[in-house]
Amino acid sequence: MTSFFVTILKRLAWALVVLVGLSILIFSLMRIIPGDPARLALGPTAPEEVVERYRERMHYNEPLPLQYYYWISDVAHGDFGMSTVTKRAVLRDLGEFMPATLELAIWAGIPPIFFALLLGVLGAMYNNRWPDYLIRFSSYIIIATPTFVWAVLFLLIFGYWLPILPSVGGRLTMGFEVPSVTGLMVLDALISGQPDAAWDAFTHLLLPALALSLGHTMQEARLTRSYMLENTGRDYVTMMTSQGVPRHVVNRKYLLKPSVIPTVSIMGLDIAAIFGNAFLVETIFNWPGMSRYAMTAILGKDINAVCGVVLVLGVIFITTNLLVDVTVMILDPRMRQSRSK
Repeated sequence: MTSFFVTILKRLAWALVVLVGLSILIFSLMRIIPGDPARLALGPTAPEEVVERYRERMHYNEPLPLQYYYWISDVAHGDFGMSTVTKRAVLRDLGEFMPATLELAIWAGIPPIFFALLLGVLGAMYNNRWPDYLIRFSSYIIIATPTFVWAVLFLLIFGYWLPILPSVGGRLTMGFEVPSVTGLMVLDALISGQPDAAWDAFTHLLLPALALSLGHTMQEARLTRSYMLENTGRDYVTMMTSQGVPRHVVNRKYLLKPSVIPTVSIMGLDIAAIFGNAFLVETIFNWPGMSRYAMTAILGKDINAVCGVVLVLGVIFITTNLLVDVTVMILDPRMRQSRSK
């Protein structure tokens, strides 16, 4: 148990180092790309003396390391600066747009956990039979097709040709009013006692979440199948099978756990990657999330907004990786010893 907590502390220390390095990298990149941030913030018609005063106030005339010091000091106090696009505090923008992307990522990340394992186990159990061929053939097509293509197809099929799901975008149909408690629309609607609004919010989530999760699900199913087939030939599995232990018991109690450990690691990275892959999907479905906000900020060279979004994404990646490490160490106690050395 001591080694477990030591490993977690080491991971947290490295996470802090990575986050600092990420902040330096994105800050430097946003400062050296062409364009005067002061002029972009105030507009082309602002007098030069006003622009100069703004540069002095924002420390744009200082050396780059000193600019970073002022900026990271403000960030440490929860001040990400003002957005030059929305003219509001970046922290306020993140608080407004982040819940929509978080809810989308949750619904896009949960299905792979269950369906990927189910499909992978079925493929291994029916190896080289028609269910396995069907799963493998489907996975080839789905993985090879970009996420935004699935988004467009789903929108055309279920939004226009078979209009059974919303096609106008957004998180909720006009007419519903859901008080914000957690920022997660489905949960907030249930908390406020509005099951109709919760269902409506879920129908708006379904297509973008499915488009984001489809490729990850099939990739993880293939990995689970491969590792289960690899572990099937191990001596302890052969021994239990020869002693008459039912195959479903062997699969569930002794084969599945060691086979899903590599898949769990990939799942964690995929869930974190959903936030990065949501840019085009949020645009296609007119989803008011952080990815669309980041896209607008990048096009407008909104330095504070871009840095804020990248730092938030960095925290999400780091947190997800840490949770994956904890999960893997719980599934395989041997990892605690190897990672604590």
